[in-house]
Amino acid sequence: MPQRSSQPPRPHRVAVIVDESTNPFEVGVATELFGLPRPELGLPGPLYEVTLCAPTPEIRMNHGFFTLTGVRCLEAVDDADTLVVPGRPDNVVPRGPAVLDAIRHAHARGARVISFCTGSFALAEAGLLDGRRATTHWMWADAFRGLHPKVLLEPDVLFVDEGDVLTAAGSAAALDLGLHIWRRDHGAELANAVSRRLVFAAHRDGGQKQFVERPVPDVPDESLGPLLAWAQERLDEPLTVGDLAARAAVSPATLHRRFRAQLGTTPLAWLTGERVALACRLIERGEERLDVVAARSGLGTAANLRARLRRETGLSPSAYRRRFGPAAGESVGA
Repeated sequence: MPQRSSQPPRPHRVAVIVDESTNPFEVGVATELFGLPRPELGLPGPLYEVTLCAPTPEIRMNHGFFTLTGVRCLEAVDDADTLVVPGRPDNVVPRGPAVLDAIRHAHARGARVISFCTGSFALAEAGLLDGRRATTHWMWADAFRGLHPKVLLEPDVLFVDEGDVLTAAGSAAALDLGLHIWRRDHGAELANAVSRRLVFAAHRDGGQKQFVERPVPDVPDESLGPLLAWAQERLDEPLTVGDLAARAAVSPATLHRRFRAQLGTTPLAWLTGERVALACRLIERGEERLDVVAARSGLGTAANLRARLRRETGLSPSAYRRRFGPAAGESVGA
């Protein structure tokens, strides 16, 4: 009779290529997202394992602030399930052939390839992005188009998920993409736990266009934090944008401006996203009755739940349950 294995699954192996003049912040983001122990999750073992690798034994970081040593050679990429390519400031200077070959070989054998910020230049130079959607930092959009006209550049989004190739727009957007990967790999519950530890929003609906047009509000608005916390405790209630505005003691138009400035999204989009995230958590915790999930998350009906969940995750409720429900992580042996 089949028995459940007591052995935890092998961690997903993540390799991060540190090239000459790589941005250290993005290397730190990859380490923070995938390399830290997370005892707060209560799991039998780590879900990810990070390896830093470089084309030379010593590699100088961005602007020569410091030199990184003790990293593995590029052969470490051969064992990776996911390859992360951070950005660097000299994007018009071609990458070395060893780095480009490592990227190509990783993709050819089926590894997931991710770029942070201008790391998309390296992916494009390696030929991974031709005919695909991708993004990069808005300051480099024109240069990117000039060098890589076959890429379908989307400069106004925070990240692009093309399945096996994913690109993030900027250094901070690397956090958005990383949390998206956590959601894709392990569901909303664990992704939210990681976002709480990062003290970073689990999901930002806005794009980088908001940062291009208005980097800093002319008059800083009061924090939306208390209002968001209040609404998150009442998602099962028929909250409207008018209710949120009344709670904040402002007009709906003012509330809309504050959401755009601080979160890069609208009050209604934020509220819907929070309800979908709650519905995902309820499914992950074992609730199988769709009408109950819909009611407790404020989505109203099972039909609306199905439509919203498919739009946000690409999965039906039953498919989401199979992938992220209580029994999803159990393995069986002969």
